Amino acid sequence: MRDYDIIIIGSGAGGSTVARTLADTGKQILILERGDFLPREKKNWDPDFIFTQRGYQIDESWYDHEKQEEFLPQAFYRVGGNTKVYGSVLMRMRAEDFSEQRWPEGISPAWPLDYSVFEPYYTRAEDWYCIHGQLGEDPTEPYHTAKKYPFEAMPHEPRIQLAADELEKQGLKPIHSTLSLNRDTAHPERRPCIRCSTCDPYPCMLHAKQDAETAGVRPALLHDNVELWTNAYVDRISSSDGRRIDVVHVEVEGKDYELRADTVVVSCGAVNSAALLMRSQIKDESGLLGRNLMKHNHSGLHAISHRPNPTVFQKTLGFHDYYFKGPKRHQDYGLGAVQLTGRAPWQRLKSFAQADMSDDHYQYIERHCIDWWLTTDDLPDPSNRVRITKDGRPALDFRPNNRLPHEELIETWISHLRKTGDYSFLIRTMGIDVLWHQAGTAVFGEDPSQSVLDLNCRMHGYDNLYVVDSSFMPGMGAVNLTLTIIANAMRVADHLRKEMGYTPSVNESIQVGTHIPLAGTVKGTGSPSYSYVDIP
Repeated sequence: MRDYDIIIIGSGAGGSTVARTLADTGKQILILERGDFLPREKKNWDPDFIFTQRGYQIDESWYDHEKQEEFLPQAFYRVGGNTKVYGSVLMRMRAEDFSEQRWPEGISPAWPLDYSVFEPYYTRAEDWYCIHGQLGEDPTEPYHTAKKYPFEAMPHEPRIQLAADELEKQGLKPIHSTLSLNRDTAHPERRPCIRCSTCDPYPCMLHAKQDAETAGVRPALLHDNVELWTNAYVDRISSSDGRRIDVVHVEVEGKDYELRADTVVVSCGAVNSAALLMRSQIKDESGLLGRNLMKHNHSGLHAISHRPNPTVFQKTLGFHDYYFKGPKRHQDYGLGAVQLTGRAPWQRLKSFAQADMSDDHYQYIERHCIDWWLTTDDLPDPSNRVRITKDGRPALDFRPNNRLPHEELIETWISHLRKTGDYSFLIRTMGIDVLWHQAGTAVFGEDPSQSVLDLNCRMHGYDNLYVVDSSFMPGMGAVNLTLTIIANAMRVADHLRKEMGYTPSVNESIQVGTHIPLAGTVKGTGSPSYSYVDIP
């Protein structure tokens, strides 16, 4: 039997943040990750491997109850979780996203805590993740006490600057994407990012992408009191008295372990956290555990022009003009967010379009298109839920909702692009397999009959069980959820610090730039062999 002060299940955005925030307390902390380190190898940047061979994705199939068939989710069981391949645009939710939002198909409910509670944690998170950006240009921007980002915005390359200028002439307000990249634009030799074309959605061979491994796990592991077990699958957690979690049941390479800790933190993603808690038969008075599964309405839109696009690093431009209100009189609701993706290689275009065209045709499109990503809120619906199969795998009941605003966003954006000379468009709206932005399956709140977690993300009815991934979210806005997951996990970790008698990591005097990695370093990026323990 092994004993720890804190066991964290999952090393993604939430779990890694709790580990790093608590690492300096000296408490014995164990991170359990069901996958391994993602290898650094040439295949990291091989589009054939990434797009046609599902590079680094899980082989586990989940079940779609709506279609009555199994499917392969686009998910990654790795140290750092799904952030290993994210696109690096980390953005605060808008202040209004925390209040009730009405849509044609329903309501995104108000959060029990408002933006001001999360604001100082957003500031610290932006330091950790080396955010590049420019305040004052986004019409939907929430207030920032820090008054600036840690790094200046990444400049547009000429073809993207031209697109920004042409769209601005139509009355739109271009903004610089807020990017989590370890780069010094003025002195690029000092930091590892090289502004390559293999950033989104590739792993970074250089550890220049600030993800949950580089910004969370590795800094935590610099403390001797923090351990990491890889290839460690948690089958269930158990309680002998119905109030405290006594045992974490872990399988590592075919061998079973029973681990104990004073505090257990679950952070497996909204789907897998719900599945783990259901496998463990955790009591839930609200009946909402696993319900209200949300995933953003996402579409890739590849706009083809007669003008070539020689851009290397494309993901610098976005628009929020229609975030809260559409352009037409009847659209008194938001349509969503628009941003660029990384350059789509022809292999990705081929997998998106699935049309009967030659590879030469796809390669022509690659050379002449600009790649956009459109995102609209999803709404909580108790019928959209996570269940588990007989062998404990996730089984999803999910029907998309709030599609009208998303379809209107696509239509509106194409009308703008046609005015710039784009003449043809490849469009794909993502299905159930694209669960990059999943949320809502263990919503937080004050009333145990109406919520799964309390305001500190502790499971109602349990003294030592917390959930710190996107499960807690009552609504999701239309921006990437990762920065909010990090900020909330930091907030929860500060609650734990106070419970243990330590000062919070974040206070009112927080200043931007005080917690970014030093120039010339990528903290903790040596061989991972030093950073985890051999398990007997």
